[in-house]
Amino acid sequence: MNAPVAKPWIAEIAPYVPGRSTSDDGRKMTKLSSNENPLGTSPAARAAFAEAAQNLQVYPDGAAIALREAIGRHYGLEPDRIIHGTGSDEVLHLATGAFAGLGDEVLYVRYGFSVYPIAARRVGAVPVEAPDKDYATDVDALLAAVTEKTRVVFVANPNNPTGTYTSRAELARLHAGLPKDCLLVIDQAYTEYLDAEDEDGGLELARTQSNVIVTRTFSKIFGLAAGRIGWGYGPMPVIDAMQRIRAPFNVATGGLDAAIAALGDMDFVATSKAHNDQWRGWFAQEIASLGNAGLRAVPSKANFILVLFEGPLSAETAYKGLMARGLATRWLPGQGLPHALRITIGEEEAMRGVMAGLREMVAEAKAA
Repeated sequence: MNAPVAKPWIAEIAPYVPGRSTSDDGRKMTKLSSNENPLGTSPAARAAFAEAAQNLQVYPDGAAIALREAIGRHYGLEPDRIIHGTGSDEVLHLATGAFAGLGDEVLYVRYGFSVYPIAARRVGAVPVEAPDKDYATDVDALLAAVTEKTRVVFVANPNNPTGTYTSRAELARLHAGLPKDCLLVIDQAYTEYLDAEDEDGGLELARTQSNVIVTRTFSKIFGLAAGRIGWGYGPMPVIDAMQRIRAPFNVATGGLDAAIAALGDMDFVATSKAHNDQWRGWFAQEIASLGNAGLRAVPSKANFILVLFEGPLSAETAYKGLMARGLATRWLPGQGLPHALRITIGEEEAMRGVMAGLREMVAEAKAA
């Protein structure tokens, strides 16, 4: 019997696989697999989300006017140059859908965010990986990979899943080397975890250049992953093109109101960053203290650390061992990282539990 057949480029998509929160037998895990905020959500944002339930019969503001104005005030940006999305994921898809199509190329660094090739293939474009530099973005490699077919270049900063950082000077150099008809998308999902001196200049590039857009999310440090709200900022012609293909009413009222409230509670953000700074530093030092055990922590400026397993203890064994101890981390063989675990910075008890488990497993592997 005849049936609809998906386009070949759709069949090539490897669906996004979220981080696990339960074991194979259904047990609830301490979740360190999705880079969520271990401190939860601002009380003000939770209250705003709950209040929105009083008007569930009313459509949300399809233009997100109040949110875009709040973002504009907070970051000093023009609201009409801001686009909102169902998480920053949708904004990444909109950028690709508006500026790439069948036969075009979408470029990103190896070990980049797994949504980039999905967004490319969704519109029939060809995803192109540039080589990394010890798990970090290599600007020279990206520029060398640009062809006349390149239409979109993605750079996450800090990068996911590696946590690595690209300096302001390197981002500017990348932009300067790109053709003007190529859109540079700077994915800043984890930018709030950077120190002030590490500000990468992305928003300034998006303000002053015709081919740069910055994307951000409320899912990470703001603790609104369930609200599904992100945004992007760029030149009017770029934003206008993306708005034309954005789904109407794409963000629910609760998410919109919670995001506005979250911007008004920067004390929560500061507390979250301080917690992350403390335990990310502690975790990196603990991994280093294992000495010649074959574990290496990739230097991270995000809310997670990518741990490489280069000795007798494999990443798969460590992943399963931590799961058995009630700790869900992210094993990434599907992203070319079968030898690595991405571990979210959680609460103190969770981080100490991870290290205790790793120490036990390293000792067992050495003794075997």
